[in-house]
Amino acid sequence: MTVYIDADACPVIRIAEGIAKKHSLPVVLLCDTSHLLTSDYSTVKVIGAGADAVDLALINLCCRGDIVITQDYGVAALALGKGAKAIHQSGMWYTDENIDRLLMERHLARKARQSGKHHLKGPAKRTDEDDRRFAESFEQLIALTEENR
Repeated sequence: MTVYIDADACPVIRIAEGIAKKHSLPVVLLCDTSHLLTSDYSTVKVIGAGADAVDLALINLCCRGDIVITQDYGVAALALGKGAKAIHQSGMWYTDENIDRLLMERHLARKARQSGKHHLKGPAKRTDEDDRRFAESFEQLIALTEENR
């Protein structure tokens, strides 16, 4: 089992690395050329610039039984399709039961933005509670994934 992190602007990299290290799980951080990431634990893969280049590289690397950390619903859907587990930086697990609804909500939000008639607020500022919730949820997902191996 490998943990793949869609690392462009991901606020939980260090938390995820700490938990993965505790479980002796390898971590791969994927980012584009506009981000400079370093890690004492993870393998860092810098992917060439281009729309969805990091997303496609991540999906090409992940396999059944891996864990993907991403805030991108499309990446999560593709990871699930490959038999990987996927988790959002909020700690929400992406599942076969919720991914269609999430993708539809993303589509509707995009249409609303394009219409110019609706103003959608961005995400709230990240808190310590958000980090705690992610860490707890990630630990549970690792345990579940290890049980199912």
